[in-house]
Amino acid sequence: MLRLAILSSGGGSNFQALIDASRQKKLGCFQPVLLVADRPCYALERAHEAQIEAELLDRREWKKTLSEELNSLLKSKNIDAVALAGWLSILSGSVLEEWKGRMVNIHPSLLPRHGGEGMWGMHVHKKVLESGDQESGCTVHHVVAKVDGGAILGQAKIKVCPDDTPERLAQRVLVQEHRLYPLILSQWSETL
Repeated sequence: MLRLAILSSGGGSNFQALIDASRQKKLGCFQPVLLVADRPCYALERAHEAQIEAELLDRREWKKTLSEELNSLLKSKNIDAVALAGWLSILSGSVLEEWKGRMVNIHPSLLPRHGGEGMWGMHVHKKVLESGDQESGCTVHHVVAKVDGGAILGQAKIKVCPDDTPERLAQRVLVQEHRLYPLILSQWSETL
């Protein structure tokens, strides 16, 4: 079993989807063993409830050295692969080099559209609607230095409805994220 670390900054619903998939034996060769949060958030409570080790690397405390601290932590816990699930801090330096090809992210749009710095959460869904896109969805991709610029591993698409609000669109995309992420991680595990 590959030891999977999940990075989160918020509610942790994708983290929960990965926990559920692993417990239902739908996550291939991965076992979530560590949650790392960059701010106090509900994902830490989910980890506690699931009896998964959790660490807080508060971005305000670590500021410029967050990526290096994260890299050291992941190595010290014998992690095999990393999945970002609502992680909002931009990673750089050694953590990207050390985990190249073994770190993935899920993004709430059909990349390359509506990706990059500043494009997270509700910002993405507002942009989709403002752009008049006919479809939206989510993308799982490798993490590289360019934000949301890594190779795409998989996407799930939905139609944008005429009465969509950013909130309604976000809810519908999130349903697809919870389906897509465990599926792609299972497929990805066969390549590691």
